[in-house]
Amino acid sequence: MEKNTPNISSSLRHEILRIPEATYAATGIIINGRRIKSLVFTTDLAIIRNCDADAVFAVYPFTPQQVISDAIIKASYIPVFCGVGGGTTQGLRTVTLAKDVECQGAMGVVLNAPITNPNLAAVVKAVDIPVIITVTKPDTDIEARLDAGASILNVAGGAATPDIVRSIRERFPEVPIIASGGNTDETIEKTILAGANAITYTPPTTNDLFKALMEKYREE
Repeated sequence: MEKNTPNISSSLRHEILRIPEATYAATGIIINGRRIKSLVFTTDLAIIRNCDADAVFAVYPFTPQQVISDAIIKASYIPVFCGVGGGTTQGLRTVTLAKDVECQGAMGVVLNAPITNPNLAAVVKAVDIPVIITVTKPDTDIEARLDAGASILNVAGGAATPDIVRSIRERFPEVPIIASGGNTDETIEKTILAGANAITYTPPTTNDLFKALMEKYREE
């Protein structure tokens, strides 16, 4: 018998950013007893505090800084996966950053695609939380990444993401895969069908959200 899920919201916080419903079709990845299906790809604290994602994917295009990860983790009421470098930032600094965000309370660390396998392995040995390695190209040596200790793959290949996910899934049926799903139910469904277990969702900017709200105020 189908049962309705109770839905409770306050009079002031009912207008939250909702992740596309297609994401719920994903199997999810269970990390320390918590199932993660959707990850909001942002460092915007206002969005993090007002969305229904299962977790935060806090990766940004600057050298990672402990003060930023600390602020995000403290402000978030959902688990946070923190970027700790792998591109411009490599070597011992990535290991130190990974240890720092673990102590701050991160659920996992995210490494960028350019990082070397020895550097990846060093991060894995330094922390007791999942290490996620980003995959951007079809010819990535996935086996070498897994041998280095990566716990989860994060596929971010733009329009080619579903094809990359499908190729990985055919060769590695059991590996946990997070993938970018785009902004529509159609593209998310395509990525899940290809084999992704969880989806990263890039939300509209605060400016875009405010624009829609201001238009509503003007009409009223």
